[in-house]
Amino acid sequence: MRLLLLEDDPILGEGLRDYLAAEGHVVDWCRNLATARATLHGEPFDAWLLDWQLPDGSGRLWLSELRRAGQQTPALLLTARDALADRIDGLDAGADDYLVKPFAPEELAARLRGLLRRQQGGAQGLRLQHGVQVDLAGRRAWFGGAAVELTAREWAVLEALGLRAGRWVGKEALERLVLGFSAEPAASNALEVHVANLRRKLGRDSIESRRGMGYRVHAEAGHG
Repeated sequence: MRLLLLEDDPILGEGLRDYLAAEGHVVDWCRNLATARATLHGEPFDAWLLDWQLPDGSGRLWLSELRRAGQQTPALLLTARDALADRIDGLDAGADDYLVKPFAPEELAARLRGLLRRQQGGAQGLRLQHGVQVDLAGRRAWFGGAAVELTAREWAVLEALGLRAGRWVGKEALERLVLGFSAEPAASNALEVHVANLRRKLGRDSIESRRGMGYRVHAEAGHG
């Protein structure tokens, strides 16, 4: 997943960034609200991890603004506010989950897996067309009933498309989701190589591509 992490504490922010990166996520860490606003503008993310109280504003109020603007990206609020009224307020503002500081990074990773399970339609995984099954939370894939081994980059591509099953994802957006701001120049063929490898492992029809549109996968009826 590509994650926007908004956390002003340098020790906590660095620790979470490094832990989540080791878990296979792409993390763009912002230390204040102004930077987060600029980072989010026009950029695709799979989830937002937002501190409530920041030096230049409120992550909770910003989340409420984003929801009113129609943004539906899953969001977790990270805060020291532990009162019941605060938890209710945060969830009503549009948070999908609420984590009280201090917390272990393992718990945050587990809650992200929970978000993935909800997005893929439950614990059974996401069934794509052409005999492909994907467990986004467990980072596992099968083709024709057999487990398939994927590299980290191949998995990142499949995850990004699986979370958007049925929708076209442009090349540049897919590169951003897989690599964050370190995305290679558009002229690079790295993404095409990863897609070609996925088609070799999951069947050549598993990923659809169209010039000017990008890439997409299809979920079977009732999934995705």
